[in-house]
Amino acid sequence: MAHAHSPEEKAHYNDAAIQTARALDDARRGVRKTLRTTEIPRERVFPKFDRTGLGVALEVERMGEQPVSDALKERADALGVELEHLALTLGTVIHGIDLRRDDPELTAFIRATLLERKVIFFRDQPLEEDEQVAFGRRFGDLDAFPFGPPGENPYILEIKHGRNAPGTENGWHTDVTWMEKPSLGSIAQCVEQPPYGGDTLFSDSHAAYLGLRKELQERLQHLRGINDYRNFVPTKGPLAISEDLLDEIKARIPFGVDHPLLRTHPETGKTALWFHGGFLRHDSLYDERSGETLDADEARAIVKEMQAQHPRPEYICRFSWQPGSIAFWDNRAVQHYAASDYYPHRRVLRRVTVSGDLPYYDPSRDPVAAHG
Repeated sequence: MAHAHSPEEKAHYNDAAIQTARALDDARRGVRKTLRTTEIPRERVFPKFDRTGLGVALEVERMGEQPVSDALKERADALGVELEHLALTLGTVIHGIDLRRDDPELTAFIRATLLERKVIFFRDQPLEEDEQVAFGRRFGDLDAFPFGPPGENPYILEIKHGRNAPGTENGWHTDVTWMEKPSLGSIAQCVEQPPYGGDTLFSDSHAAYLGLRKELQERLQHLRGINDYRNFVPTKGPLAISEDLLDEIKARIPFGVDHPLLRTHPETGKTALWFHGGFLRHDSLYDERSGETLDADEARAIVKEMQAQHPRPEYICRFSWQPGSIAFWDNRAVQHYAASDYYPHRRVLRRVTVSGDLPYYDPSRDPVAAHG
């Protein structure tokens, strides 16, 4: 049992604490007066070891200190829709829309909102499989998913969890980096929601990049790595597949693709901290200028620091599903995390994936990333 302080000991401690606080306040008063009258570069205001707040501030600043642009708000008003923002830099529920309605003006508005808010949501949209696929096609071609159970429509991926299959997507990730051209985004619909839990969290990859310490930002500019789908095709354990089947799969789908760790958004020009820790071969990082592979200790340290960024609450919005809810996220701008807190209950989502393009990094397209 811990020793309980006597009233005298407690009073002695508090007296010492108050005297110390006053002495430190007196010592710092002159410094604070100088700070109030001096313009300090914001790079120096935040400590090097934690620039999270700076990352958010920089992203909010280039958003015009408002959740959406005036032009987008005017379009929303003209369409008679309501925007409910869930977080500072990402996440908006669009109310007053019927996603079955194929209207080019409405589709353009949804895409514009996705670009500004990175992930968008809809309520009460119980689409049939073919309707969900048709909605996805308004934003581009679709990618079938080779490593999960398809629905009746082959472009639907069924994500089912329950008593004998607990949720496994509870790690921060961006989708399908094992593809040469990873997806533009995904559109997921809730079919069955557990009685509690099962939320999905999204994290702003642009703000996460801006919040990195400057030295790591500069180091990542020239780094690339190899990504593959080995986690989907285990050759050991209860779910092991044969070597022959693995060879067949590799013959159909390239195994090991080369991507940058920073990605320029092809439509907004913003830089994202862009990787999937489960698909990236951590020992494959190399400097594209020299072609030399990084020292193993340095590579591990870099990956560890990158993986610590997206979980920071300042970058995150959280979405609670209901049957008929839909989330549409920009895979080039966010990571996501499916909370596995509902076992043994069932949770069922259906997902379609919109085709993307080849990732690249061009700092000249992003003045904030280039000049901080």
